Amino acid sequence: MAGEQMGVLNALDMAKTQLYHFTAIVIAGMGFFTDAYDLFCISLVTKLLGRIYYTDLSSDKPGNLPPNVAAAVNGVAFVGTLTGQLFFGWLGDKMGRKKVYGLTLLVMVICSVASGLSFGQDAKAVMATLCFFRFWLGFGIGGDYPLSATIMSEYANKKTRGAFIAAVFAMQGFGILGGGIIALIVSGAFKAKYDVPAYIEDRTGSLVPQADYVWRIILMFGAFPAAITYYWRMKMPETARYTALVAKNAAQAAADMSKVLQVELEADVEKVEKLSQKGNSYGLFSKEFARRHGLHLIGTTSTWFLLDIAFYSSNLFQKDIFTAIGWIPAANTMNAIEEVFRIARAQTLIALCSTVPGYWFTVAFIDSMGRFAIQLMGFFFMTVFMFALAFPYHHWKKNHIGFVIMYSLTFFFSNFGPNATTFVVPAEIFPARLRSTCHGISAAAGKAGAIVGAFGFLYAAQDKDPSKTEAGYPPGIGVKNALIMLGVINFLGMVFTFLVPESKGKSLEELTGENEDGEMEPTPASTVRTVPI
Repeated sequence: MAGEQMGVLNALDMAKTQLYHFTAIVIAGMGFFTDAYDLFCISLVTKLLGRIYYTDLSSDKPGNLPPNVAAAVNGVAFVGTLTGQLFFGWLGDKMGRKKVYGLTLLVMVICSVASGLSFGQDAKAVMATLCFFRFWLGFGIGGDYPLSATIMSEYANKKTRGAFIAAVFAMQGFGILGGGIIALIVSGAFKAKYDVPAYIEDRTGSLVPQADYVWRIILMFGAFPAAITYYWRMKMPETARYTALVAKNAAQAAADMSKVLQVELEADVEKVEKLSQKGNSYGLFSKEFARRHGLHLIGTTSTWFLLDIAFYSSNLFQKDIFTAIGWIPAANTMNAIEEVFRIARAQTLIALCSTVPGYWFTVAFIDSMGRFAIQLMGFFFMTVFMFALAFPYHHWKKNHIGFVIMYSLTFFFSNFGPNATTFVVPAEIFPARLRSTCHGISAAAGKAGAIVGAFGFLYAAQDKDPSKTEAGYPPGIGVKNALIMLGVINFLGMVFTFLVPESKGKSLEELTGENEDGEMEPTPASTVRTVPI
């Protein structure tokens, strides 16, 4: 049997909620605000990019990004994010969470500004430089996922750990909302200054040269919240769990946490030495890891992958869905800046009424209901509402308010559901020396799903009638059938949730089997009970 837990780790587990918890939430959360802003603000300006760089004045419709360009602009940041999640997740376990944490922010600040300064002599050159900088922006964003989750889980007490990690992730909702608000402000200001006719009335006059500033300002604003957070990230000490369990420096762990908790803690040097000699040292690709955590990793990766197909395709292409049902007028009845304003207004309303509240419902209930119950419930209702939108789709085309309400409910239950829990659980159930890596792998699987959603939905949602598709796109399966596909994907997410263990109310070391002498045997993945009783 294992003896008592290290004093410094026990102190963290039993600590009352205090100022340093909220400080950590804000510092990590502002990174996630920026992540969401940067990832989703592109959907607000893609229609404008199409008008500026691809309008053919002989056409009855304003320009759209060609299919390959639209897929690249929407998806390239996700490719960068996936790469960054794997790289920085691994680096966070090798070098420590703190050493890598500031670097991700610096990359995000530089590339946010550079994205807005994308240059070139023609449309192809501007899109190429935009895609280049958005790839590296995504790379920095990717690092924020495993590092923020791991740092928050290792700082938190076991009673409210779920709420603290979920609160960091909930800042994503404010980032999506912030993107909409900034787009409203910028497009509203330009709209008031340059009141020009709709495309159908004056094809040349509907697009003023100054519209090129609109998308650049919106993209560059993402650098601001990341920049103001950098100093505070550098002031955070390394987590005690990394210092004690991975770096094996008991004295430093005790000294760091004594300052944070404002209590005197003794260094458990002897316990750390025993851990070094006898502790579990199996690697990620070992049979022992597969036995203990193999099914868990399959569960966290598969559910995040399936969730992000539905979540990102719905989020990135809200404008297309709203146009299809008539909530946003036809493009040729608006000028370029007005179209940005209307898209931003629609997405801001969805974020305000469903996306943001959903995140904070998870924060409120995750430590009472548990991760498993919330994730299962979320996938279930996402399935129900997606099918409810799809099967009577032609009815909703005449009932816009009803469609928006149902659509909002799918977002509410994705955020009061798997969008939050898939972020929380991988930061809790894997050993400290592999925690950041495994979270990065799980998150990267999610971004692979986002890429499927971003690239696939563009084509799938096109009308079956070739005369009604957007320029350059082949006929698709239509919005109705695309929604049915998303419903099936959500159902599969519900099935794979049964591979994910419940981590509510347990210390990280209890979940992973890490202790002072390395003898504790966690329950193998194949026998873990997922349904709380």
